Amino acid sequence: MSETYKTEQEAFWSGDFGDAYVERNTGDALVAGRTHLLSNVLRQAGPVRSVVEFGPNLGLNMVALKRLLPSASRTAIEINARAVEVLRRDPDITVHHGSILDPFIGTPHDLVFTCGVLIHIAPDALPVVYDRMYAASNRLIAVIEYYNPSPVEIPYRGHQDRLFKRDFAGDLLDRFSDLRLVDYGFQYHRDPNFPVDDLTWFLLEKSA
Repeated sequence: MSETYKTEQEAFWSGDFGDAYVERNTGDALVAGRTHLLSNVLRQAGPVRSVVEFGPNLGLNMVALKRLLPSASRTAIEINARAVEVLRRDPDITVHHGSILDPFIGTPHDLVFTCGVLIHIAPDALPVVYDRMYAASNRLIAVIEYYNPSPVEIPYRGHQDRLFKRDFAGDLLDRFSDLRLVDYGFQYHRDPNFPVDDLTWFLLEKSA
């Protein structure tokens, strides 16, 4: 993969900060939380035979999906080299070391999703990511992110311009007229059994 990045955020996550993220986001408890979260996302999805995640990091969601959808193929697009090494330990995952801003190459999948990724994309680059997600999906798109009704930037671990909240699902619905909202929900960080970040999720489907 070329080390010429399109945005400052890409360089940030491909480097030392992204490596540190890999190291601190491990453990069975995190996988359990993601499994519960994704089971809710999938409850109205219908049959899902193939999944691609944009920006999976070390692949906690990939592990959860192996339990939830054991027959589905799993594909990951990840920019951080250390995370890619971890992902490739599972021979059943097709791993692309690259940017989600690059054109998607391959057969569209039943489900395309992000989880805590769009919040770290430069706002000006979001339309490109939306187009990549749309092109990669033959039916479903899920966004699992921090929600805010209007765009806002907040400090992230002492850094500026690295975390942005907005209505990502609303952006997608406005951008693509054939998308419809199927389901949505919220997972709370104080959930007694399955705590994760305060993530709001939306499941969208392309009209037939």
